[in-house]
Amino acid sequence: MSGKILVTGATGFTGRAICERLIKDGEQVVAFVRSTSKTDDLKKMGVECRVVDITNPDDVRRNFEAFRKVFHIAAAFRTEHSELEEFRRVNVGATRNLLEAARDFKVGRFIHCSTVGVQGEIDDPPASEDYRMKPGDHYQVSKMEGELLARDYFRAGLPGTIVRPVGIYGPGDTRFLKLFRPIARGRFVMIGSGKTLYHMTYIDDLVDGFMLASDRPEALGEAFTIGGERFTTMRELVDEIADVLGVPPVRWRVPYFPVYVAAVICAALCKVIHVAPPLYPRRVEFFAKSRAFSIEKAKKLLGFSPKVSLREGLRRTAEFSREHNLL
Repeated sequence: MSGKILVTGATGFTGRAICERLIKDGEQVVAFVRSTSKTDDLKKMGVECRVVDITNPDDVRRNFEAFRKVFHIAAAFRTEHSELEEFRRVNVGATRNLLEAARDFKVGRFIHCSTVGVQGEIDDPPASEDYRMKPGDHYQVSKMEGELLARDYFRAGLPGTIVRPVGIYGPGDTRFLKLFRPIARGRFVMIGSGKTLYHMTYIDDLVDGFMLASDRPEALGEAFTIGGERFTTMRELVDEIADVLGVPPVRWRVPYFPVYVAAVICAALCKVIHVAPPLYPRRVEFFAKSRAFSIEKAKKLLGFSPKVSLREGLRRTAEFSREHNLL
């Protein structure tokens, strides 16, 4: 075993944070990156970057070695792909390539990043890890298939663990700017009642969860939901963001159903003319589907304990976003 640790998806928000933690802990880190990836920051922190097409099994094997650990974070996201087979090519096919190599090179532990999205909308929140799987879109279907594939390899003897992050945010994240920016500018409109539940995970707490999953013997063969200490209603979350930004609470609200119908029509028309829709169903569904989860299993088996409160995490994120003119 080489002693090195492999991270895929290292140029993304979560992957980069994992690399930072590993380097800080004195580890030798290798990142498989795309030829188009911006890697200057990774190289400056001491990460060895290897250009590897993880969807190509031969390329993976040429660059693989007996890594002590593999953090498989890379994934095809909704913003990159639209067809199920394109998602599968990365979220299933590339996962298989890495699992095969990890098995053959006798990797010490394989930590597979899945998503709570494999469970879809939560009808009876909060959901534990054994709650039924019901993915709601192509991305979630492909992530479910990738997770089930990883489970097969773990049952067959590859030492591994599955981590399912909940709504990841923190300084430098851009996904939740769709909430912060319009709230900061007084342009946010709540779609629906605002009573649906949402759960967030501050990036530092998530990385803690990944590290515990990579070290604790109790984690082997298990799946863990990693999330913040508490979930909120959408209304509570939006009000909290407004408060840390120092702006008035959001007052505008529109009914859900008409907006959803408009989104379906908009997406259909834009597909015909081959343009990205300004409004699409998945974004509207964000306001209607409850996603709240239990982290008791991670607390019990891993000793996981979120350290950053929701308010403090939102404050740090807002401060960073202001300093970098993102709002």
